Amino acid sequence: MTVRLEDRQARELPVYLFTGFLGGGKTTFIQDTLNSPDFDPEVPTLLLVCEEGEAEYDISAFASPENVFVEYIDDEADLTRMALQKLESKYRFDRILVEYNGMWMLQSLFASLPPNWIVAQEMLFVDATTFLMYNQNMRQLCFDKMQTAELVVFNRCTKGFDKMPFHKEVRVANRRSQILYEYGPYDVEPDDIEDPLPFDKTQSKITISDDDYAEWYRDINENEDDYEGKTLTLKGRVAMAEDLGTKGRFAFGRHVMTCCVEDIQFAGLMCIYANADDFKTGDWVEITAKVRVEYEEAYGEKGPVLYAKSVKACAPADPEVATF
Repeated sequence: MTVRLEDRQARELPVYLFTGFLGGGKTTFIQDTLNSPDFDPEVPTLLLVCEEGEAEYDISAFASPENVFVEYIDDEADLTRMALQKLESKYRFDRILVEYNGMWMLQSLFASLPPNWIVAQEMLFVDATTFLMYNQNMRQLCFDKMQTAELVVFNRCTKGFDKMPFHKEVRVANRRSQILYEYGPYDVEPDDIEDPLPFDKTQSKITISDDDYAEWYRDINENEDDYEGKTLTLKGRVAMAEDLGTKGRFAFGRHVMTCCVEDIQFAGLMCIYANADDFKTGDWVEITAKVRVEYEEAYGEKGPVLYAKSVKACAPADPEVATF
């Protein structure tokens, strides 16, 4: 029976995404995966290669080479939704493995994926001997790969090396990714470094220092229920807008830089305060507010809302732009 293109596009296809720079170990890992009979070799698979490194694929070694279709995209401009949909017309496959070019931003891929291509897993492979240098000189590219990776593998590690600089850089970008350190074949150590918050959120009253705003903002959005009913004291700026709804409301927050100057953005929460009109956009204030987790129209979903007990003008935070 002929399968029409529109029918095939309706099928959700899992995408396994492998990211990292040249020499990071992506090709070796994918080769070993496709060589293994444990990776369901009978499942038709598209292997999409967006960079060719020193290692080359040995297709004959795949557990089921006849079920793997290898396609190369050498230019980022060629990575388009139409091009990917043409591959779905050309082959019959049920999953996709992508070896992504480390010099391309992930948004290029995410914007090009057909709607039925769903990223099922994202893994980042990093050469530990060059990571800190790459991260210093190509910070935006490194951050781009770390912020969505579910697993970060540092390979070529040496026993007894200082893991903390590697751990910290990953955690700035992504608090939830698993981190592994690889010392050699079958010699892998999971990251077990704890990340205590710089404030005690188990207390009923919590004061957030200027330096800790970014860490607090990320945590309250990831673990909102931990703050239900807690009273917070912290500095931020007022942002007024007509679309915030009725009077007595404003957005409270600070500008946060997670990676570099280009990604600075206002990170704030809805604040309810009867005398909100006493302030204007841009004013620095210190608030003491109780947190309620509830549906908020400005969010379009349930989230933490600050019910201010007091709002008073104050000097700007130091530094004014919060960082991790």
